[in-house]
Amino acid sequence: MSDPFYTKQKRRTKGGMLAADAWLDSSLYEFWHWLGRGYTRFQDFMSIFHVAGIKRFFVEILSDAFSFGAIGAVLMTALALPAFNATASGEYNKAEDYSVIFQDRFGNEIGRRGIRSDDSVALADMPDYLIKATLATEDRRFYEHFGIDIVGTLRALVSNAAGENSTQGGSSITQQLAKNLFLSSERTLERKIIEAYLALWLEWHYTKDEILKLYFDRAYMGGGNFGVTAASEYYFGKRVQDITLAEAAMLSGMFKAPTRYAPHVDLAAARGRANLVLTNLVASSFLTEGQVTAARRHPAAPIDRSEDINSPNYFLDWAFEEAKRLIEASNHTSNNFIVRTTIDTTLQKYAEEAVTSVVRENGEQYDVDQAAMVVTDTNGAIRAMVGGTDYGKSQFNRAIVSTRQPGSAYKIFVYAEAFEQLGLTPKDTITDRPVCIGDWCPQNYGRNYKGNVSLESAFAQSLNTVPVTLSIKTGREPIADLSHRMGLRADYPVTRSLALGVASVSVLDMTSSYAVLASGGLKTPAYGITRMSTLTGEVVFEADPEAPRERILSETTAANMNHMMRTVVTGGTGRRADVPGVPAVGKSGTTSSYRDAWFCGFTGNFVAAVWFGNDDYRPTNDLTGGTLPAMAWQKFMAYAHTNIEVLPVFGVDFTPENVVIADADAALEEPPEQRPPSLTPEAARKLIDMADRLGSTLRANQPVTDQAAAPATVPTQAL
Repeated sequence: MSDPFYTKQKRRTKGGMLAADAWLDSSLYEFWHWLGRGYTRFQDFMSIFHVAGIKRFFVEILSDAFSFGAIGAVLMTALALPAFNATASGEYNKAEDYSVIFQDRFGNEIGRRGIRSDDSVALADMPDYLIKATLATEDRRFYEHFGIDIVGTLRALVSNAAGENSTQGGSSITQQLAKNLFLSSERTLERKIIEAYLALWLEWHYTKDEILKLYFDRAYMGGGNFGVTAASEYYFGKRVQDITLAEAAMLSGMFKAPTRYAPHVDLAAARGRANLVLTNLVASSFLTEGQVTAARRHPAAPIDRSEDINSPNYFLDWAFEEAKRLIEASNHTSNNFIVRTTIDTTLQKYAEEAVTSVVRENGEQYDVDQAAMVVTDTNGAIRAMVGGTDYGKSQFNRAIVSTRQPGSAYKIFVYAEAFEQLGLTPKDTITDRPVCIGDWCPQNYGRNYKGNVSLESAFAQSLNTVPVTLSIKTGREPIADLSHRMGLRADYPVTRSLALGVASVSVLDMTSSYAVLASGGLKTPAYGITRMSTLTGEVVFEADPEAPRERILSETTAANMNHMMRTVVTGGTGRRADVPGVPAVGKSGTTSSYRDAWFCGFTGNFVAAVWFGNDDYRPTNDLTGGTLPAMAWQKFMAYAHTNIEVLPVFGVDFTPENVVIADADAALEEPPEQRPPSLTPEAARKLIDMADRLGSTLRANQPVTDQAAAPATVPTQAL
């Protein structure tokens, strides 16, 4: 019997989980069936485009072409990004630098550096045959293509593959202009791609005539010239509007390789190239053979540029770098400047003659073949700079490089620091005896010792132990600091041998350092530029002659140093530098193994430093600073003090020799004829040759009866 109070509960089923599982299965089933039906419909649709046989071959080729084309387009776009950036900036390449006209201290032009450019001539004013010659040689289809001459490029590729010497390049004028305006001259595939994009950009933004005008103005034409206008003036001495067909052909031939076909480099090559240009004119039907015959028979002849060789080229190279530094500091946008310098062309010739003549006459004996000299006035204005014996053979400027050791010429810093720090005077005595710093024991030149000597005598005899002893007392760091404050700009290690000149210096810096003593202790850095302006007269830089100068040494120290350097010339190692009638002071210097020889010094008018040595650092044949350097220094100073007022040297008692003039009747005595001091022997020979030719001409024009009475030559006294 069942319990009436018991109620049976039903078990709950797990139908919820089963339902979820069923829904998932059915959903997946429906999804995959839906994908299958979609794929089937897609296949049915694509079957419309199904091709077979030969059609399939062409479709596959076209498909691959589109695929690779898309990849190439992406790549080309990526490579074109630099081109987009170049055009977005709105700035062109600098035309290689700046164009600077240099003048001497009196305002006479002495040379040029940098570019020569002139864009003032309109395209319509240029000779028609110049335009045609350029188009015939560089881009015959210029007015037909869109910036890239595909036909010309293919023709150039075929010619190159066949090994032919084509006279027409593959790049269009627009592409060449793009390179000149925006790119470098490197030859890479990437640059060619960017060049092509830039050519399209130029064609889009400029007319054909504007592009051609830019090309004529911006193309490099050799010799530092940019543009045909500057080139015609430089090579032929005439305006571009006035050049002949032969000259136009020569100019047009230089676009391809200006350094190879420039007439001042290789006239034969330039004329050969011009003849090819004339052939191109005929081949392109711009001119007939009869019209170019005269130009073939009478090729262009450039003007003589030999006067450029006689310019103070070492100085101009240095001044150009200084000018660029000043221009960049001023942030000026112009590219053309006129620079007034401190150079004195007469003194420059004296310096060149002094250096080259001494090397020529004595170089073989001492096994030395190079020398350098820098001359300034006592305020630091550079009057002459000689960077080597022959600029034509070597443009390396030995006057400005800090790679040489000064030897005993460095001792002015040691003694000056001792005078300043220790309060010594030239008359104070010191013991010349062996001295060592660690295991380094310097010796005197004669390997002997003088015992107790005055500082003045030790300096005049260039004893080595004395400055080493002084450097121990003062410390070597203060000596190095003083040398930098006086004018040495190159850093060098402070070693125990510093007192003997083991440091890297330049001839220019040594001149500046000695100028401190010449000016009574004031800082006197050498400078070569007094004024810089644009072609329109806008002043960019102007030196202030009244600018305050820092005092480096006391007047007492400067006077004591000058007094001691006078004894070097009168009775020490620099006796060959003595100039009669002129208070000359200085110090010689010789390095170990006789690799470098110096003489540095000054008068009341000029400061000069002279260096002799060899470029390969080989030792000379016992050359000392008291021989050839002192001789060259003396030779220059003797020239330089001719017919000028001889000024006194600060701190040096010097009385010029009295010149006795005999009494004479001025009315009866005729003044002797004198040659001007600036007349060089070469100029005299030219005048004599001219006189001989004049005499020959006069004799040829005289009647026969009078020729016997005609003088053989014009008397040289008349010159």
